[in-house]
Amino acid sequence: MANRHDPEGGIGGRRDPDPAILDCRILVVDDTAWNRSLIGALLTEAGFRRISFAADGGEALAMIDAAVPDLLILDIMMPGMDGFEVCRRLRAKPETADLPILVQTALSSGEDRNRAFAAGTTDLVTKPLERMELLARVRIHLEDRVLIRRLQAYRARVEAELSVARSMQEHLLPTPEQYATVMKAAGCRLRAHSVISRHLGGDLWGLLPLGGLRFGIYLLNVAGHGVSAALNAVRLHALLQELGPVHGEDAAALLTALNDRAADLLASGERATMTYGVLDGETGRFIHASADGAPPMILSGDGGNGGGPTLGTATGMAIGIASGTRYRCDVMELPRGGVLALHSVAVPKAPDAGGTGIGLCWMIARAVDEGDGFDAVVRSLGSALGRVGGEDHTLLWIEREAA
Repeated sequence: MANRHDPEGGIGGRRDPDPAILDCRILVVDDTAWNRSLIGALLTEAGFRRISFAADGGEALAMIDAAVPDLLILDIMMPGMDGFEVCRRLRAKPETADLPILVQTALSSGEDRNRAFAAGTTDLVTKPLERMELLARVRIHLEDRVLIRRLQAYRARVEAELSVARSMQEHLLPTPEQYATVMKAAGCRLRAHSVISRHLGGDLWGLLPLGGLRFGIYLLNVAGHGVSAALNAVRLHALLQELGPVHGEDAAALLTALNDRAADLLASGERATMTYGVLDGETGRFIHASADGAPPMILSGDGGNGGGPTLGTATGMAIGIASGTRYRCDVMELPRGGVLALHSVAVPKAPDAGGTGIGLCWMIARAVDEGDGFDAVVRSLGSALGRVGGEDHTLLWIEREAA
């Protein structure tokens, strides 16, 4: 069935126009009253409901200053301020730089048409006006305008959702005051570097105070980006707070319990990597388990500057893939004055400043040589990960007191 406004099959010969374009604002500018009436009648017959008129360029600019339309139908040859000047002035203003301008003209030479486009015309329709051509061009430009507006609204909505999710994620991270208290009791010092990608990722870390000189520490990374990754990180964080008091003393038991719960919680294809360990500040023993997380690293010597890294294991299956997965513990010894480094899975992928791809071990070796440890690694991470798209990443640097 043809559109009721157009017996030939819709606006510009096409059926079922997007209803949103019929409410778009159209400004018709022509110094001839008969032409304004004709264009208005054609547009009204096609179903457009918001049409306004201006008799010259000055009046048109004043109306546009008051309310920018969605489409300008502009006569190019007018006394006083012609259409060329109207186009130039509109293109010079940010708020109208992308306004669709459909110029109606009797000019036929290529030079005149080029002049019109150089002034900022979007499209041309020839005089005398042909109904189907006019409506087809109006429809095309308004459909583009509506699509752009929808995309802008969608982007704004996504940015707002990302902002809320990022804020939620940031509030889950321990504050310096919180982890300083735990570290002081254990005779350690913790320095944390955590960056959330602008695309929003699933990096998260936290502490489980266990009393005395002992504490649990975990580093979690949910695969993917965006709101879903951040929300999954929040869900797993909530599970850790629930399971920590029960299983926090046993790293393997905690990962096993978390995986069994997460396998039902996460959607198919979603997964997370994680390392959790218990550090005894008195003995220096770090007992940890890994769910495909990056291996812990221990640097011996004063403040981590006296030797190369010793790597722990990272053998377990990622969280959420299959319930019933069992994890095992590995033991590392953190000497006095040494450093335990935990890092997210994005960190080893970072190329070094020389581009050889050696990654974190190269960064730490250079940090040891430069003598400022943590700060040098953070600088290298910022440079390397910035070049590969600003991945979210975390580095935890735990120094055990020398005496």
